Amino acid sequence: MATIDINEKDIAILRLLQQDASLTSTAIAERLNISQSPCWRRINHIEQQGLIQRRVAVLDRIKLGIDLVAFATLNLTDFAADKIKQFEREIFAFPEIVECYAMTGAWNYMLKIITRDVQQHERFVREHLLTMPLIRDIHSHIAVTEIKNTTELPLDTQR
Repeated sequence: MATIDINEKDIAILRLLQQDASLTSTAIAERLNISQSPCWRRINHIEQQGLIQRRVAVLDRIKLGIDLVAFATLNLTDFAADKIKQFEREIFAFPEIVECYAMTGAWNYMLKIITRDVQQHERFVREHLLTMPLIRDIHSHIAVTEIKNTTELPLDTQR
């Protein structure tokens, strides 16, 4: 995959937007000590390059009563291309699964599952994941303490 050529000002803009996507181009320009029009053009160019996928609000899951984070590792029963695509499509039906990765090593996939509590997690696994015929085995790993959780990418200017 080709990378897009961006400069240090673009990286500074991206850093600010990762911290607060609601910042206006005027506010960003003020923080970076540049004028508003060139700042707006840079942001527009960054968006046209597809570097910003979407702007979202990051919610406080604890205040919302969504306390449990689990990582599930699993293996499939069938590795035919159509079966893998079917499994990956089915994952999108579950809002509890917030991340899904195809893995190397002992497990085929790793899921990040967020539920209100351990009972809801168990129900979700039993009633949904374990009923999927393509899942051979699944192991849940419950997070006890969140040490770091960020959506900010490490933007390295020394490429």
